Amino acid sequence: MRVLLTANPQSGHWHPLVPFAEALRAAGHEVAFANTPVACAAISALGFPCFPAGADETAEDGQARRERQATQPGTDVSAASANLFAGVWAERRLPDLRAICAAWQPTILVRENLEFTGCIAAESQGLPHAVVQVTAWRPWFHPRLVAPLNRLRRRVGLPPDPDLSMLYRYLLLSPVPTSYQDPSAPLPPTAYAVRHVVFDRSGQESLPTWVGELPDRPVVYATMGTAFNRVGSILETIVAGLRDEPITLVVTTGRDQDPAAFGPQSSHVHLERYVPQSLLFPRCDLVVTHGGTGTVLTALNHGLPLVIVPVFSDQPDNARRCEQLGVAKVIAPDDRTPEAFRDAVRKVLGDPRYRRNAERLREEMAQLPGPEQVVGWLERLAAEKQPLVASP
Repeated sequence: MRVLLTANPQSGHWHPLVPFAEALRAAGHEVAFANTPVACAAISALGFPCFPAGADETAEDGQARRERQATQPGTDVSAASANLFAGVWAERRLPDLRAICAAWQPTILVRENLEFTGCIAAESQGLPHAVVQVTAWRPWFHPRLVAPLNRLRRRVGLPPDPDLSMLYRYLLLSPVPTSYQDPSAPLPPTAYAVRHVVFDRSGQESLPTWVGELPDRPVVYATMGTAFNRVGSILETIVAGLRDEPITLVVTTGRDQDPAAFGPQSSHVHLERYVPQSLLFPRCDLVVTHGGTGTVLTALNHGLPLVIVPVFSDQPDNARRCEQLGVAKVIAPDDRTPEAFRDAVRKVLGDPRYRRNAERLREEMAQLPGPEQVVGWLERLAAEKQPLVASP
C-alpha cells in the first residue's frame, strides 16, 4: 500500500501525522508526504520522502498575518481561516498535489483536517482518503468552506458538494477522548476516537541540564506555541505575572525568539527556545498556553490542568471546552494582565479538582486505539474503498 500524507506547513499541522506515518512504515507500507519546500526539508530529515507542493509564506508575512488574526472577532476569524486554508494556500497547492498523485500513484491519501487539497486531489482520481483531526471540532466553521472548496472542485471537474460530504466521507481519526467532544456538536458517522500520540522531537532535542536540579516547588510551563509566540507580548506578560510566585517557571519562547530578549531572570525562571513537551510534562504541575490543540491534548495526556489564553483559530473552542470540563481556567482577550495570569495560576494550583479532572481524561485517553490499530483501518479502507462507519 502506498500512502500519501498531506498537511499545512506549520509543525502543529504535520507533526500529528508522523506517528501514523511511522506505524504505516513499520507495517511495511510505502509512505510519503507532500508539503511546502521548507516543511519538506524537516520531514525528509526524519527519513520520509516529501514531495514539494505549494509555496512557503515568508517569515515577515506570517508574523503580520498572525498579528492581524489576534485582533479579529469570531466571525472574522472563521472568514479569514477559510480564505487562507481553503483559499490562498489550497489554490497554490492543488496543481502540484494532483501532479504528485498522478506520478506517484498512491493507494490512499491521509490529510490533516485543515489541508483541503488532499481530499479534492484524491476524489479527482478516485482514491479513498482519511483525515486526522489536528484542531478542535468546529462544525460552525464548515459553511465558510463551501464556496472556496466548490471552486476548487469545479477546477478539477468534480460536481458541487454543498454539504461538504467530501471532507469526512471515508474516515475521520479524532485523537480526543469521547468525553472531551462537545455533545452539542456531534462528529460524523465515520469518526473514530484514537489515542493522542505526541511527536515533538524532529531533531536531537533533549531536556536542559537544569531540569535535573529542580527544587521541590510546583513547576509551571508556559508556551504560546510555534505560531503565536510573538503576538501581543503575551509571553512577556506571563513572565511578569509569575516571576515572583513560589514556583519554578519554565517558558519556551519559540525557535525564532531569543530568550535573552526577555532580560535577566531570577534563578527559578527558565527561558528556552524549545523543550519537547513529551519530555518536560512528566515534571510539570500546570501548563499556561494559548490553547492550541496539540499542547492541550499533550497536557491532558499527562493529567495536567491548564490556564488558557486563547488568541485565534480553534483556541477559543479548546478553552471553552476545557473550562466546561473543569480542567482549565481561561483568561479572556481583554484581560491579559500580569495580575490575571497570577490569579489564574494560584486558583488552578490551589484547587485539586482541576488536577483530578485532568487525570480522569488522561485515563480515558490511554484506553483509546493507537496508530498500530489505525494501520488496519487504513488497509481496510484501501481495499474496500467504502466509508468506515463507526459503531454507535
